[in-house]
Amino acid sequence: MAININNLGNNNPINQNLKNQAEAKAQAQQTATAQQPKASQDSVSLTPQAQKMSELQSKSNQEPTINQKKVDELKKAIEAGEYKINPEKLAASIAKFEFDLI
Repeated sequence: MAININNLGNNNPINQNLKNQAEAKAQAQQTATAQQPKASQDSVSLTPQAQKMSELQSKSNQEPTINQKKVDELKKAIEAGEYKINPEKLAASIAKFEFDLI
């Protein structure tokens, strides 16, 4: 009867252990690849000022483009020298507009 003293057969525990480790590593890599989260999509968030501007733009788009009657009245007033600008009122209106955006 012959004894395999070198244990070189297919039943070698070292070879079997290495084979099992390689299989486990390959399976772990496949699992990790499958469980990796997909790339997230880009997102955009608007500041409150940008949201307010968007609302104002939407409202302005709903209004008529040109009020021809008002334009004609202003032209006549300017030509006749009757159109007066109140600088305090203009400055207050501009400041109010700016504060409303905040």
